[in-house]
Amino acid sequence: MEMQGAGATSGLKTVRVGGLRLAYRELGQGPPVLLLHGWPTSSFLWRAVMPAIARANRAVALDLPGFGASDKPLDSPYNFAFFTDALDGFLRTLDLDAVGLAVHDLGGPIGLYWALHRAKRVTRLALLNTLLYPEFSEAVLEFVRACGTPGVRERLTSPEGLEAVLRLGLADESRFTVEALAGVREPFATDESRLVLARAGIGLEPGGFDEIARLLPELRVPVRVVYGVQEEAPQRVGELLAEFFGGNA
Repeated sequence: MEMQGAGATSGLKTVRVGGLRLAYRELGQGPPVLLLHGWPTSSFLWRAVMPAIARANRAVALDLPGFGASDKPLDSPYNFAFFTDALDGFLRTLDLDAVGLAVHDLGGPIGLYWALHRAKRVTRLALLNTLLYPEFSEAVLEFVRACGTPGVRERLTSPEGLEAVLRLGLADESRFTVEALAGVREPFATDESRLVLARAGIGLEPGGFDEIARLLPELRVPVRVVYGVQEEAPQRVGELLAEFFGGNA
């Protein structure tokens, strides 16, 4: 296990899982809560949310493969099976059996697919602004088309494109920070890493979403849905998740 250096990767640890180096950050002690980020972010997304959760739980935020400081193999499929294998190996390496699970954005279908096929290992589930069903909005379809179109995907994943994505997520641009921009841009400094980012955005196959829709009603765990306006409120989100998990994960 290794520690990473300064900047957006400050405080990260890494482990080897099936030939992949996976990065993560953790805080606190107690029942574990696994935090999965979306596109195009990383565990950096959870940095201001984790302290509240960590008051009564062990908060573990993973950089999914293809994101953050984790490995970004160009030849991997980035489909449901790939991410499920990565999650299985990661949790096994950390000796984590049952976990609370909080998912955001693209981390939603990834985490839900894993949870629905490992139902006995999930104690509680928190959903934050994510995808649940195979009927996608026009905005999601436009994103998929952009990630799959040469020329457009390079623009979308460029430093300027990532800044635009970050700004689109804010209702109040005065909340925009250089720190947040660096945290999004830093892991994708090369053409190859940006190509992986685009591929990771469209690798989840439609059949996996159909499985999620079919199996979701069978999941028998407490669920909390957190949704709001386009605003940065990490402390409030942290409190809502801390109240929900509250040492019970």
